[in-house]
Amino acid sequence: MELVEFEGLSGHGQYFCLVNEFEGPYLPPTEQEGPVKNLEQLPLSDLIRSMHDHSDAAHTAVSKCLPQIEAFLEALIPRMQQGGRLFYIGAGTSGRLGVVDASECPPTFGVAQDTVQGWIAGGDGALRVAVEGAEDDMDGAWKDLKSALPAENDTLVGIAASGRTPYVIGGLRAANAAGLLTGCITCNPDSIAEKEAQFPMVAVTGPEFITGSTRLNAGTATKLILNLITTTAMVQLGHVRGSKMIDMQLSNLKLVERGVRMISEATGCSATAARAALDSAGNVRDAIDQLSGHAHT
Repeated sequence: MELVEFEGLSGHGQYFCLVNEFEGPYLPPTEQEGPVKNLEQLPLSDLIRSMHDHSDAAHTAVSKCLPQIEAFLEALIPRMQQGGRLFYIGAGTSGRLGVVDASECPPTFGVAQDTVQGWIAGGDGALRVAVEGAEDDMDGAWKDLKSALPAENDTLVGIAASGRTPYVIGGLRAANAAGLLTGCITCNPDSIAEKEAQFPMVAVTGPEFITGSTRLNAGTATKLILNLITTTAMVQLGHVRGSKMIDMQLSNLKLVERGVRMISEATGCSATAARAALDSAGNVRDAIDQLSGHAHT
């Protein structure tokens, strides 16, 4: 098989495909038909069970690429400890998953809004409505990132289930040229993204339950990997104590109550004392530190 480039249908950028000289275009696993066919003819219970059972492939695929994830994190964490930021880029479902993961970091771990950033082809409007041709723009990701002033200590992760999205490939190439650390998350083997990224994370999820619908197993595997990346990094960066997110933002009543419980459990003080300390300190970490020498008060 050889790598060839095709002009995008929209006129922007290029598509990347694997071609077998004997059999024509090679279908990557995520584009192949799965084992369960005639879905519309299945009884409801069989349809649900079959889809549920098929999703096991996502967990298995992530398990097999854990060493790749660990290698990436070993390179990422020292950079973040020095103030480096983490950028996700992607299109469609992949882009949306990156934006979701990034947006959860400030409220969960108390980091600055720009510490982890998600960028999607077509801009924020593409979170709800697909933007035609946006993913085919090879220069689009780096143009988008220019406003963030990417620096050598930053890290860019390209997310593309197919491994060939031009928006992602172009972003990886530009980030490499600029000296950033690069990784990718993809669900097809031997892809362009895997070759461009310094640290590829390849979860081969195989054919989708609905042929080509990578919001399913590929999306699940991608979300699992994103969970591993940010959660592990934030633990290592000191934003978790025990298993508690002590730097979380107290943005609603539920989270305030959780914070009171965390303080009480950590120090042994009463709920009343914990609430008073939280009111005084304004955050869980400082409240625990204030009470650490005054347990059972």
